[in-house]
Amino acid sequence: MALPSLDSEETLPSNGELSLKRYSMEAVSKHNTPNDCWLIIWGKVYDVTSWVPRHPGGMMILLKAGNDSTQIFESYHPLYVRKMLGRYCIGEVEEDTDNSLRCSSIQYREAGNELFYMTLKERVEAYFEKHKVIARFHPHMLPKSLLIIVGYVLFYHLTFFRPQCFALSFLFALAMGYFAAQICISITHDANHGAYSNMNWLGYLMGNVLDLVGASSFMWRQQHVVGHHSFTNVENYDPDIRVKDPDVRRVTYKQPIKDYHSFQHLYLGALYGLLGMKAVLVDDFVAFITGYIGPVKIPKMTSLEIGVFIGGKILYTIYMFVLPSFFSHHNLYLCAVLYMVSQLILGWTLALLFQVAHVVPEAAFPVVDSSGGRPKLHQGWAALQVRTTTNFSTNSLLWTHISGGLNYQENIQL
Repeated sequence: MALPSLDSEETLPSNGELSLKRYSMEAVSKHNTPNDCWLIIWGKVYDVTSWVPRHPGGMMILLKAGNDSTQIFESYHPLYVRKMLGRYCIGEVEEDTDNSLRCSSIQYREAGNELFYMTLKERVEAYFEKHKVIARFHPHMLPKSLLIIVGYVLFYHLTFFRPQCFALSFLFALAMGYFAAQICISITHDANHGAYSNMNWLGYLMGNVLDLVGASSFMWRQQHVVGHHSFTNVENYDPDIRVKDPDVRRVTYKQPIKDYHSFQHLYLGALYGLLGMKAVLVDDFVAFITGYIGPVKIPKMTSLEIGVFIGGKILYTIYMFVLPSFFSHHNLYLCAVLYMVSQLILGWTLALLFQVAHVVPEAAFPVVDSSGGRPKLHQGWAALQVRTTTNFSTNSLLWTHISGGLNYQENIQL
């Protein structure tokens, strides 16, 4: 079977013309809504507005609307989809001198024609076809999701409202934190990647369950799908490893080093417990106000996305803070302790599962070459995923379920 090439005539405009209109990245960036959606893929500009309502991945098509969507397109679509691009091509993007616009894009080697990735895709697609595997469906997902959500609601109720014994409430708070982490890991991670179900409404609904535990599903998609997966472990591009100067942690060899970083192996373990609470109470609001998550500029939110964001925060505030304050058997101080306990378990669970995939000695931290103008990496995007990612406990059914499959991190990245 011949691999589709980026240079094939199928990727050109349907009229076959080789001379394409040139657009600046600034001009393309203005077309970033469901009713006016342009994408940049492999340097070409595509007006996919008419395709948005019919997109099999639902609103995932808007993740980088008005921006360079190359890595997201490659990682989410089978090879045959390349043949559909030509009819939507309206031009090509010109080199921009505005670093603020270029910073969201890196030129990878063999972009669109990376032999390793194309061969891998061909083999995986052949396997799925041969064994009748549906890429976005597994019969265990829905019952497991319902079990986790019921567990979270149950232990929330037991933590704050049932036993008058604080020791029992403390144990229930531990369980509530674990089930909150499971919502993030086993439900919303897949859903916000567009991989939960073939039914877009169900996938979108389950993705928004993240807002139930206080975090914004919209902001998570921007940070994780747009930023992290496009630029895994790349300093100043991957928002998951961003640090300030000075910062309490140092993740890569290129980041500023302070004397106290010699002890970060001792104190970061404790601080990572605050990860979930920081995202819920601080990071989401900073991103909403500033329009940025580290180096990632977030697109204009739709009315629905704004409604889910604000509604989720209000709902979380009411059930997590207001109701226990008025109706719990415990006083405000003990309620605060129980809340903190649940958040520490949430933070530690998430941090430990995500850190072992990328922030370990075996993982690479590529350095961008900016000497030629546009930032570039001298390797393919898929090769980068393998070099910057590690698997763990792949032979353990227990860890596969606890981690929501994140122990196969290399597979997820690709």
